[in-house]
Amino acid sequence: MTLPIRLLRFFLASGFALLTAGVVVLAAAYLYIAPDLPPIEQLKDVQLQVPLRIYSADGELMAEFGEQRRKPVHYDELPQTVIDAILATEDDRFFEHPGVDYQGLLRAAFELARTGEKRQGGSTITMQVARNFFLSSEKTYLRKLTEIFLALKIERYLSKQEILELYLNKIYFGQRAYGVGAAAEIYYGLPIDQLSLAQVAMIAGLPKAPSSNNPISNPQRALQRRDHVLGRMYVLGYIDASQYQAALREPDNASLHSATIGVEAHYVAEMVRAYMVDHYGEAAYHAGYSVVTTLDSRRQRAATQALRHDLLAYDRRHGYRGPEGHVDLAAPAQPHASARQTMAQPSPQPPSQESPSEQRSPERTASERPPAGEGAPQQRYRALLDGRSTVGGLKPALVTAVGEQSAELYVQGVGPVKLDWKSISWARRAIAENVLGPELKRAADVLKAGDLVRVESQGDGWVLAQVPQVSGALVSLRPRDGALQALVGGFDFFASKFNRAIQAQRQPGSSFKPFVYSAALAKGYTLASVFNDAPVVFDDASLETTWRPENYSGKFYGPTRMREALTHSRNLVSIRLLQAIGPRYAADYVRRFGFRADQVPKDLSLALGSGSATPMEMARAYSVWANGGFYVDPYFIDEIKDADGNTLFKANPPVACAECDESGSGVPDMPEAAQPPDPPQADGTPEVESIAQATAAAQPPPPMYAPRVVDYDNVYLMTSMMKDVIKRGTGRRAMALGRDDLAGKTGTTNDQRDAWFCGFNTSLVTTVWVGFDQVQPLGFGETGGRAALPMWIEYMQTALQGVPSSSLPQPPDLVTVRIDAKTGLRLPPGQAGGLFEMFRPGEVPQRFSEPTQGRARAPGRDSAEPLF
Repeated sequence: MTLPIRLLRFFLASGFALLTAGVVVLAAAYLYIAPDLPPIEQLKDVQLQVPLRIYSADGELMAEFGEQRRKPVHYDELPQTVIDAILATEDDRFFEHPGVDYQGLLRAAFELARTGEKRQGGSTITMQVARNFFLSSEKTYLRKLTEIFLALKIERYLSKQEILELYLNKIYFGQRAYGVGAAAEIYYGLPIDQLSLAQVAMIAGLPKAPSSNNPISNPQRALQRRDHVLGRMYVLGYIDASQYQAALREPDNASLHSATIGVEAHYVAEMVRAYMVDHYGEAAYHAGYSVVTTLDSRRQRAATQALRHDLLAYDRRHGYRGPEGHVDLAAPAQPHASARQTMAQPSPQPPSQESPSEQRSPERTASERPPAGEGAPQQRYRALLDGRSTVGGLKPALVTAVGEQSAELYVQGVGPVKLDWKSISWARRAIAENVLGPELKRAADVLKAGDLVRVESQGDGWVLAQVPQVSGALVSLRPRDGALQALVGGFDFFASKFNRAIQAQRQPGSSFKPFVYSAALAKGYTLASVFNDAPVVFDDASLETTWRPENYSGKFYGPTRMREALTHSRNLVSIRLLQAIGPRYAADYVRRFGFRADQVPKDLSLALGSGSATPMEMARAYSVWANGGFYVDPYFIDEIKDADGNTLFKANPPVACAECDESGSGVPDMPEAAQPPDPPQADGTPEVESIAQATAAAQPPPPMYAPRVVDYDNVYLMTSMMKDVIKRGTGRRAMALGRDDLAGKTGTTNDQRDAWFCGFNTSLVTTVWVGFDQVQPLGFGETGGRAALPMWIEYMQTALQGVPSSSLPQPPDLVTVRIDAKTGLRLPPGQAGGLFEMFRPGEVPQRFSEPTQGRARAPGRDSAEPLF
């Protein structure tokens, strides 16, 4: 046997031995590893971490909460360019190999033999799926073998399309973006199917090194990586030469984009977040829950705008407090440490659980990019404004020059603007609560170059502004079932997360009077009952001095009918009325509107609204008037779904329904002992248990009906009086809306510390409040009709667009009688003058007015004589 033949046999035998040994080793390794391989079946039902998403009733995205931003995309929704780009850079033989690319493994083995180092290489997309879903990222031989076996197992169980879908929805793309769908929205603010070829290549280049190849943190290296991906696509024939060259020339415009929020409703979103965490734990942030609220996006936008306009108008009435800061335009620009700390309005910050949400620190990079073509001075101005954020729509600006009656500013995200005299002249110096400085003559009286200020966009121009120190809230409910339509808890959520709509317990002032008047009607008094509007003095042992209440005007009006007293908010009449029915009786009576016992004092100060309530609680109470006498709990969550779209619960709130009243009549008398259910939580959240019970059955749950708490005659008479408040009383500004179905009541507390307006029709009830977080006077003349009512009017102007006029029908048993306006007694037949008033059966005055009427006699409920 020749030497060559012996060598050939030796090498063949050696190769066979090595192959056999390799097979044995692999078999042994498989037998060792196989028992510990995870079940691949769970990939069929994999639960990706998807953030909590919150929507309005009409489908607008309100907020997104979660550490990982992910938007799962199905394979058939992926553009071919995305598939080609990913395969070109990650695994171009994906559709050919069985899960393990032996060519790639041999290359990795060769590198190991050549360099003696374990390097990344040879991993297919299927192997990456195995690693990302089941294994750690450590580089060991055992982990690599496990990865190979898992990949082979995955390929036998899932199709290539299913594997690629899992991969593209799982991998990390940087900037908290998980999955290709989220990456498209975060870097370009576009859905995946709207990206250009160059943008697709940029995203496809990220998984290899999401930080170092990131277009935000390292744009130059990211461009190099993008061009490499485009080159691979060209070499593999995925794109032609013209596409390749065009994509290379395309500049990259990547910038951070927050989730596309359709409607600003951060206070409600936080209420939902807290609710979900309370009921679902930390899974709320990543289990893919979708929450549909009851909010109407159009009304919510109107509410936000109305509140901000109202607080800014109040702020302008009370003068300019000066710039927020000053910089030397000649000195080097210094980065601003914390915009929110210097720009925020001073407000109490109650403890709250912070969620890992991008919505808590919204990205503003895309919307505030510098205008194109900036020169060196403007770039410097922009640097001086860096770190400062928009607050409540007010943009940061730098004064660059001041003219005689004008000023030039650089506005963040806008560029150079010019303020005319009309935009500046309001800014008289704020000296004290009711004291302003002299009228301005020149712009230099208030501004100088280098001042850091804020501006408000108005129409086609800009106006000098400042972040209001005063606070406010707006709550709007659907009275039929308590569904929240709009809620704003402050000027800007990110400046102050304290939700005044549900957390601020404030004195309601005169807006509480209707509940006391309703108690008087329930005790037999009528709208024509007369009480004396005259000075009164009360001795109270708990006070150092005697109590001498008075009307806001300081005047006294003598004998006054109940209707007139409520229309014009006469304090002294309200006190005498409460004295007549008894404070304890009234305190017990008003609890049927949802007020707790600890919110309602059992003394005569109750007549002036000395208790406490949140705007949400006042809106809930006024819903009783709006819906005809039924108690409804506010709620704001309509539906919760899991990641697969299954409904976890659906709200089934009790509804006000006069025709469905168990008594068989739409106008039953309410038993004295009847009370509504215990008030809901302070935030108005419906109990999960009741919703879960309602959705437990396969069929839709039967409707539930709200309990009647005030008889219909009482409601109708009270609504009639509150309509007069708007037609000719303290709320007459609301006549600007041009509607005849509105009713409501202003509210002002002592020293104008709180300003309210609570108003409604049968379709909508809305409460607004204005005041300082640290209680202090609003200033002279800042009553509910001036400080709060304009907010209500602006909101309702939009909220009621397209809503037909709707009033409660008059009860058939009420009697209309002509009475003497001064005495409240009936006018004799044939006597001229007087006015018409409504009475319940048995309460029509029996005596007729006489020309000499006025002699003293004991007062009575069925009498119109002056009481007390």
